[in-house]
Amino acid sequence: MEFNSVLIATDFSDCSGGAFQAAQILASGFDSKLILLHVIDQNFLEKLCRHLGKKPEELIQKLRTQAEQEIKEFLKKWNDRKREVDTLIAVGIPFQEIAVKARDLAVDLVVMGGYGRKGRRPIDEVFFGSTAEKVVRLLPCPVLCVPPERPPLRPSAFRPP
Repeated sequence: MEFNSVLIATDFSDCSGGAFQAAQILASGFDSKLILLHVIDQNFLEKLCRHLGKKPEELIQKLRTQAEQEIKEFLKKWNDRKREVDTLIAVGIPFQEIAVKARDLAVDLVVMGGYGRKGRRPIDEVFFGSTAEKVVRLLPCPVLCVPPERPPLRPSAFRPP
């Protein structure tokens, strides 16, 4: 199996930073294209609009600008191999947008952190399932879910045969 393109989903958490580092190591063994995706959560946007009394159109550009800045900071912190990375920002329900982008871009692998900014909240997973679990169910390509407390990765672990 070859990984020509790898989509990394990020919420800018340290866990997704670890997932990004794993994707870099894996991609270097296959000379894969890296695509970093951040999804502005539609549910968060709707709550923010209600709280501020604004329309979504008024806030989306501000949230996109903020996400662009966070992507720059994320890459500065986590792109220690200085790889070229394409970036995307989408608005929607995270697991759905990750799956849609992965299909539209015909990526060979999706990499994401096991827990995001909210951390591990078992009650949410009991009732709703994790974002990663939902992505796995929607995609035909492999999904690598990197746990937050993982040992350091060795590049040799991802070398193609």
